[in-house]
Amino acid sequence: MMNAKKISTFLVVAAALIVLPLFLQLGGNAWVRIVDMALLYVLLALGLNIVVGYAGLLDLGYVAFFAVGAYLAALLGSPHLAQAFPAVAAAFPDGLHLPIWAIIPAAAALAGCFGSLLGAPVLRLRGDYLAIVTLGFGEIIRVFLNNLDRPINLTNGPKGINQIDSIKFFGFDLGKSHEFFGFTVNSVSMYYYLFLVLVIVSVIICHRLENSRIGRAWMAIREDQIAAQAMGINIRNMKLLAFGMGATFGGVSGAMFAAFQGFVSPESFSLMESVMIVAMVVLGGIGHLPGVILGALLLAALPEVLRHVAGPLQAMTGGRLDSAILRQLLIAIAMIAIMLSRPRGLWPSSEHGKSLRKPVGPDPIQSINP
Repeated sequence: MMNAKKISTFLVVAAALIVLPLFLQLGGNAWVRIVDMALLYVLLALGLNIVVGYAGLLDLGYVAFFAVGAYLAALLGSPHLAQAFPAVAAAFPDGLHLPIWAIIPAAAALAGCFGSLLGAPVLRLRGDYLAIVTLGFGEIIRVFLNNLDRPINLTNGPKGINQIDSIKFFGFDLGKSHEFFGFTVNSVSMYYYLFLVLVIVSVIICHRLENSRIGRAWMAIREDQIAAQAMGINIRNMKLLAFGMGATFGGVSGAMFAAFQGFVSPESFSLMESVMIVAMVVLGGIGHLPGVILGALLLAALPEVLRHVAGPLQAMTGGRLDSAILRQLLIAIAMIAIMLSRPRGLWPSSEHGKSLRKPVGPDPIQSINP
């Protein structure tokens, strides 16, 4: 009976996820794009959850890996390299334009290398010091992207890189609308299904990691690093693995972002993006996959929903207050309200912080020695 109920629930949810973009596109592509971006933020939050939720390492520069994946996809899937480097233009006049099968592993590998590069010098840091160093790393990457247009034009500086290829699978272009059984599926809806598949695969990987020996080692480090080291866990390797593994999710998400937008610039990878990704993990529930997904979906959609609230509020004040400022204020009030009402997140894990909770009942040592 229970299995039948689970199967029926799974089928209903699967049907709803399949139909969702087809229903939303009836009201225009804007709402489907919001859902697409929300799924990309879910990918980012799942990757950061490995670092923050499983290993307990505060990372405020996670957007750097997002930027690395996006710019790598832009360089490999646009004419920019051929325009900037004559040697590349001699071999590939129109640019490299590598297929997505090559871009995704390359973005994951490069982001993973950058994650390990960040993790190596900060192994002995904890808490506020680790947050400051990772924050600086994220800003360094953004500044480099903003200034690497001379003397060699690698990133095109603040102007960004455009004309990025859309994603194609065996000639099937997701950047174009397609018709199935007389029903037109827009490009944004095609990307929705790709991003949904990537989220499902990422959830499976994260769930398997959580229940593996590596995941248990990360959680042991999170709860008590000294005790974990005393039990024989290699702290250095586990931390480097957490940084590297979490960064790969950011790299893949960045590559998808570049192909989806068709344009990347340093403005998309500001410090506020890192703060929002950390807030998604914390508000949803640190270390708990359903909570992280819920937090990412809510915080990704909340700014867009509040646009419809900030407009009327601006009209009530006679236009004296900027709607963008009002929207940020409403987001901050909503986040504060969530943390006051649910300090451990909207959907917290029952395991996280278990060692910090005091046992219920009399102290066993005092009961032995009254």
